[in-house]
Amino acid sequence: MLASRLPGLLPPLGDEEALEVTALHSVAGILQEGLVRRRPFRAPHHTVSAGGLLGAGDPPRPGEVSLAHEGVLFLDELPEFPRSALEGLRQPLEDGAIRISRARSAATFPARSLLLGAMNPCPCGWFGFRVKGRTCNCTLDRVKSYRARVSGPMLDRIDLHAAVEPVPIAALMNEAATAESTATVRARVLAARALQRERFLRGETSAPINARLTPGDLRRVARPRKEVRELLQATMEQGKLSARVYHKLLRVARTMADLEGKTAVEWLHLSNATGFRVLDRPVDAEAA
Repeated sequence: MLASRLPGLLPPLGDEEALEVTALHSVAGILQEGLVRRRPFRAPHHTVSAGGLLGAGDPPRPGEVSLAHEGVLFLDELPEFPRSALEGLRQPLEDGAIRISRARSAATFPARSLLLGAMNPCPCGWFGFRVKGRTCNCTLDRVKSYRARVSGPMLDRIDLHAAVEPVPIAALMNEAATAESTATVRARVLAARALQRERFLRGETSAPINARLTPGDLRRVARPRKEVRELLQATMEQGKLSARVYHKLLRVARTMADLEGKTAVEWLHLSNATGFRVLDRPVDAEAA
């Protein structure tokens, strides 16, 4: 349910984006209307083949990663997807496009989608949770083996890792409970996107959204103060994190600052960004 709400938080497709999405859906034979104006939401089953996810055929046809272009690609039960399919996503996630070569033809399809994955913490689903009457019965080796189905380089390419706690039954039955609507959150997202576009128009960055900022852009607009840099360095060294994760932490922290309308990246923004890297932590530490 949460995953399906994500496209509603994003701004509407621009004219150029709508044309690209419409062309891709037309090539795939799934176009059901004129110009596509809604951001795509694709949720293939975990039994999908590598060709179905990445693209295949002769002549080549776009796969799910391209059909989700400018929208959301949701992979539920992430570790259950074929390893070859997940590893094949690494390049399009970096480049925003995928090239498919066959004996008689080749094609390059755009693949700038927002990847969203969901997985259990372990095979039984209860590792790390303390819920009355439910305990994890998995060994640490079994938990490690399960999580290793998603490689480290693949996890490096995912900006946020969030642990979602089980919802208590009492909360489900509480009819008086309220939460922010999609429209309320979307307004904050649009305001943050406007700040990012203003920096782009002023020539401070080379892209209108934070997800596409280069390392040089990040040095200009997301460079934290000295004391915050010390925190970042300690976090990187302690967690043995990669250079790719370093830049992702800066992008996430810059986005958190934008959501609050702040000019500078502050300690709390970076602290929260590092908190969204739960799958970088050793399983042994979680068990302790």
